[in-house]
Amino acid sequence: MDTTAPSPTGTPAAHRVILEPNDTRRLAVLCGQFDEHLHQIERRLNIEIRNRGNQFALLGEPDSTRAAELLLQSLYRETHDGGNLTPDQIHLALQQSQLEELQATPADDADTADNQQLDAITLIRTKKCTVKPRGRHQQQYVRAIQRNDVNFGVGPAGTGKTYLAVACAVESLLKDEVERILLVRPAVEAGEKLGFLPGDLAQKVDPYLRPLYDALYEMLGFDTVGKLIERHVIEVAPLAYMRGRTLNNSFIILDESQNTTREQMKMFLTRIGFGSTAVITGDPSQTDLPRGQASGLRHAVEVLDAVKGISFTHFTTKDVVRHPLVQRIVEAYDTHEADTDRATPKA
Repeated sequence: MDTTAPSPTGTPAAHRVILEPNDTRRLAVLCGQFDEHLHQIERRLNIEIRNRGNQFALLGEPDSTRAAELLLQSLYRETHDGGNLTPDQIHLALQQSQLEELQATPADDADTADNQQLDAITLIRTKKCTVKPRGRHQQQYVRAIQRNDVNFGVGPAGTGKTYLAVACAVESLLKDEVERILLVRPAVEAGEKLGFLPGDLAQKVDPYLRPLYDALYEMLGFDTVGKLIERHVIEVAPLAYMRGRTLNNSFIILDESQNTTREQMKMFLTRIGFGSTAVITGDPSQTDLPRGQASGLRHAVEVLDAVKGISFTHFTTKDVVRHPLVQRIVEAYDTHEADTDRATPKA
């Protein structure tokens, strides 16, 4: 429920919001210690929030106060199950909700029920945590993975492409929908030479696979991951190890696929067997291939765009879920590269 108070003095009118039900514990969780969550929202949306109990007054530009209203309502719903909210969750909610979506017209009760049902469908449950995709693109991405055998997640770093793919893989394994998980990366050097690193090939490649290990540890725990790797239920390997194999009843993730060549991408895609799901993630703007070498990811997006049974989810800078500066950094690089391309004379 919301109202807009009249402003006889000409100052911006207060946008009033009442959160129901009036639950003291849930309101305390929403506001945070010393109202830190409210202050975080104020800073990001450039508004002022005043509250007494479950009644909130939002002062600022109409678009921003409307965004804050929908955000408060969404966060308040998340306190329903007795959980806590952290500053990181507030940041993710602000980052992932997308301002233009928050500024949409209020949903009626039927729409709200549909959205809550959709959230329930796309919740990913693992052994150690439940992962909730946020924002339209993350929701589309997870639903696509659940419905298609081959899926591409394309976009900037920090948009949750790899993390959500690993979560879907873990959930499929726990549900016995697949027999094993394969996590694959091309071993392409980002400016450094692998030959100078100590150890054998596996030890040289291991740092490139660390983000995949970290996601697995968070969802399954160190001991469980270690046992599953020993039993080859989870396999983490460089892309070169995939040649000649046929992967049945598996959940396969190819991460950092912008660093594949055309030949490597074709090789990987033709490894997929019956009962398997593949997710290919990558950021075309961060290719580490030698100069002049075409990216297999870019080529695959062009070639396979119309192929039935293959999904493509394209993330944008607005989907970045890391520190707010990351989004601005990505946007600055994109703008600079676009300006450079326009200024470069055509051959």
